[in-house]
Amino acid sequence: MNNQILCFYKNTTNQLQIARNECFEQVVFPGEQLLFKARPDTELKIDTDTKTGVIKTSKILCLYLKVLGED
Repeated sequence: MNNQILCFYKNTTNQLQIARNECFEQVVFPGEQLLFKARPDTELKIDTDTKTGVIKTSKILCLYLKVLGED
C-alpha cells in the first residue's frame, strides 16, 4: 500500500533555500518549484539564509503541500 501523496513547493523568496525531508535534500533557487512524493505526515524543512547571516528554518507538513486533484 502506497500512502504517499504528490507535493508541490515553490521558493517565492529572492534567496537560495535548502529543502529537505527524510528522503532528500535539495537546493531551491528563487522561483524554482519542486514536485515530490511523501507521506502526508512528513515535514518539509526549508532553510533560508537571512540578511543577518542567521539561518531561518521553516517546517511545513506535506499534507498542506498536496497537489489538488491527486488521490
